[in-house]
Amino acid sequence: PGSVSAAFQEYLRSLGLQDFPCGLGSWNKSCLNACRSPWAEPAGLEEAVPPGEETPEVLLELLRDQHSPWALPRDCSPQDRLLRKVAVLAPELLRGSRIFQIVKSLRILDKGVEEVDEGVLRFQQLEELILSANNISKVTSAHLPRTLKVLELCCNAVCDLRDLCARPPPELQHLGLGYNQLCGPSQEKHLTVDFWPNLVSLDLSFNSLTDLLGLVSQLSTLQNLRILVLQGNPLALIPSYRGFLVDSLPKLSILDDIHIWPDERQQFHGLARQPELIRNEGRVVVSIGEMKGLPDPKAFQQLKVGSKGPVITYSYCVTYEF
Repeated sequence: PGSVSAAFQEYLRSLGLQDFPCGLGSWNKSCLNACRSPWAEPAGLEEAVPPGEETPEVLLELLRDQHSPWALPRDCSPQDRLLRKVAVLAPELLRGSRIFQIVKSLRILDKGVEEVDEGVLRFQQLEELILSANNISKVTSAHLPRTLKVLELCCNAVCDLRDLCARPPPELQHLGLGYNQLCGPSQEKHLTVDFWPNLVSLDLSFNSLTDLLGLVSQLSTLQNLRILVLQGNPLALIPSYRGFLVDSLPKLSILDDIHIWPDERQQFHGLARQPELIRNEGRVVVSIGEMKGLPDPKAFQQLKVGSKGPVITYSYCVTYEF
C-alpha cells in the first residue's frame, strides 16, 4: 500500500476482526444488543447467553491461550490485543467510522508506505503514530491529527522538514527522524520552539547534519527538551562535540542514550562560551586489535645477512568509507 490509510485497512484485514472468535456470528450474535464495555473485565458476562453461543470469556480465552489457533503472536502490539478484545466484547464499535474513535496508537512498520495521506485525520484520538522502516520522503503536517504526542519516522527517506513544520501537532512530545536523509544547514531552522513547544525527546541520529553551532543555537530554544540523539551525524565526529552540547543545553538529561551526570556537566562547564574551539573538522580513532592471514614479521628477522633466499615485500591499503 502506498498510503497510511491503505496500510491500515490491510492491517485490519490481517487481524481478522470479523472472523471467529471475533466479530458477529452464530457464536455471539446477541452481542450486538448487549451493552458491554470492551475495557471492562468479562467476569459475569456468562449470564443470559442463548444456547449455541459462546460466552465472552470463552471467546477471549481463545485469543489469549498460546495453544489456540486464534491466539495472537507473543510479540504483537498492545493495539492488536485491544482491537481483538473489542471485536469480541463490542464488535459494533469496529463498524464503519467508529473504529477511528478507538485507535490511539497506530504502528505501521516496513509496509512500503510512501505517503502520510489526509485519511490519517480520521483518527481523532490518535496520540502515537509509528511509521518506521517505510519509504516516506515528505510529511505534510496538515495530515497529522492535532492530538498527536509521538511521531516516529525512523528509517525512511525524509530529506526536508519544511512541510512537516508548516503546522505541526502542538502537543508533540517525541519526534523520531533517525536514519533519514536530513542535511544541514537548511534544516536546523525547523527545530525551534516556534514549531515544537512541548518537545521532550528528539532523535536525529544517522543523518547528514554537519553544523554543530547552528544546530545548538536552534535546539537551545526547546525548553522542554530532555532527550537528544545525534550520533551517526558528521558533526558527532567533532572532538568537543559532547562537551559542547552538554554545556550548551543545561536541561538535557540524556545525550546519545548516555545519561548526563552532574560531574560531567561540571567537567565541561564554560565550554559553550568558547565556540572558537569548535573547528570544522572531525577526528576518527581506529584501533586494530588483531589481524589474521598476514605473515609474521618475526620471520623476516631470522633471515641472515647475505642470504640468497627470496625476499618478499608486502604492502597493504586500508580504506574507510563514511
